[in-house]
Amino acid sequence: MAFSVKSKKSGKTYFLHTKEVKLKGDRKQKIYYFAGEAGSNVLNAIPAGYEVVENKRTGLPMLRKKK
Repeated sequence: MAFSVKSKKSGKTYFLHTKEVKLKGDRKQKIYYFAGEAGSNVLNAIPAGYEVVENKRTGLPMLRKKK
Protein backbone atom coordinates (compact mmCIF):
# COMPACT_ATOMS: atom_id res chain seq x y z
CA MET A 1 0.00 0.00 0.00
CA ALA A 2 1.47 3.34 -1.06
CA PHE A 3 1.99 6.01 1.61
CA SER A 4 -0.39 8.92 1.01
CA VAL A 5 -1.25 12.24 2.66
CA LYS A 6 -4.42 14.25 2.22
CA SER A 7 -3.97 18.04 2.08
CA LYS A 8 -5.95 19.90 4.73
CA LYS A 9 -6.21 22.97 2.51
CA SER A 10 -7.16 21.50 -0.89
CA GLY A 11 -8.36 18.02 0.05
CA LYS A 12 -6.15 16.40 -2.63
CA THR A 13 -4.27 13.18 -1.94
CA TYR A 14 -0.50 13.05 -2.54
CA PHE A 15 1.76 9.98 -2.70
CA LEU A 16 5.36 9.80 -1.45
CA HIS A 17 8.01 8.90 -4.05
CA THR A 18 11.79 8.58 -4.07
CA LYS A 19 14.41 9.01 -6.75
CA GLU A 20 18.19 8.88 -6.91
CA VAL A 21 19.72 11.90 -8.65
CA LYS A 22 23.26 12.59 -9.78
CA LEU A 23 24.90 15.77 -8.49
CA LYS A 24 28.09 17.55 -9.54
CA GLY A 25 31.15 15.38 -9.20
CA ASP A 26 29.07 12.26 -9.93
CA ARG A 27 27.79 12.19 -6.35
CA LYS A 28 24.45 10.41 -5.98
CA GLN A 29 21.72 11.50 -3.57
CA LYS A 30 18.29 10.10 -2.79
CA ILE A 31 15.45 12.63 -2.90
CA TYR A 32 11.87 12.34 -1.68
CA TYR A 33 8.88 14.08 -3.27
CA PHE A 34 5.09 14.00 -3.30
CA ALA A 35 3.04 13.54 -6.48
CA GLY A 36 -0.68 13.53 -7.20
CA GLU A 37 -0.61 10.01 -8.64
CA ALA A 38 1.19 6.87 -7.48
CA GLY A 39 4.01 6.06 -9.89
CA SER A 40 6.67 3.39 -10.14
CA ASN A 41 8.91 4.92 -7.42
CA VAL A 42 6.19 5.13 -4.74
CA LEU A 43 7.12 4.32 -1.12
CA ASN A 44 5.05 2.30 1.34
CA ALA A 45 6.16 4.23 4.44
CA ILE A 46 7.96 7.36 5.58
CA PRO A 47 11.74 6.87 5.92
CA ALA A 48 13.02 6.65 9.50
CA GLY A 49 13.84 10.02 11.03
CA TYR A 50 11.48 12.02 8.77
CA GLU A 51 8.07 13.62 9.24
CA VAL A 52 5.42 15.07 6.94
CA VAL A 53 4.51 18.75 7.23
CA GLU A 54 2.15 20.86 5.12
CA ASN A 55 3.06 24.20 3.58
CA LYS A 56 0.64 26.68 5.16
CA ARG A 57 0.40 28.88 2.08
CA THR A 58 0.09 26.28 -0.69
CA GLY A 59 -1.21 23.23 1.19
CA LEU A 60 1.42 20.97 -0.40
CA PRO A 61 2.98 18.24 1.76
CA MET A 62 6.71 18.22 2.40
CA LEU A 63 9.06 15.73 4.00
CA ARG A 64 11.58 16.99 6.55
CA LYS A 65 13.93 15.53 9.11
CA LYS A 66 12.48 15.29 12.61
CA LYS A 67 13.65 17.97 14.98
